[in-house]
Amino acid sequence: MKLVTAIIKPFKVEEVRTSLDKIGISGMTMTEVKGFGRQKGHTELYRGAEYTIDFLPKIKIEIAISDDMVELVKKAIIEAAGSGKIGDGKIFISPIEEVVRIRTGETNEEAL
Repeated sequence: MKLVTAIIKPFKVEEVRTSLDKIGISGMTMTEVKGFGRQKGHTELYRGAEYTIDFLPKIKIEIAISDDMVELVKKAIIEAAGSGKIGDGKIFISPIEEVVRIRTGETNEEAL
């Protein structure tokens, strides 16, 4: 089992969700986060004063999947969230040691 964590631009959320739904991914967690990478934030003008916004709004999507779904999920996220421009985001893939569904006590693959 794997945990796929994707950091994407907020306006790409619906496209990514729809793309994942098409390949059978129905459960995910989304969190509003702030961060920066190579994009390094940007400057804005407010009441005549210029200031730098270092942390940009992003969305973090977390999906627990079976090992055989990793490539499909990666491809779906890249196609839906990618624009070819800086700041599109990142995908992190981590192993999951164990999953337990609290309601039923099911574990691992059955709990997904």
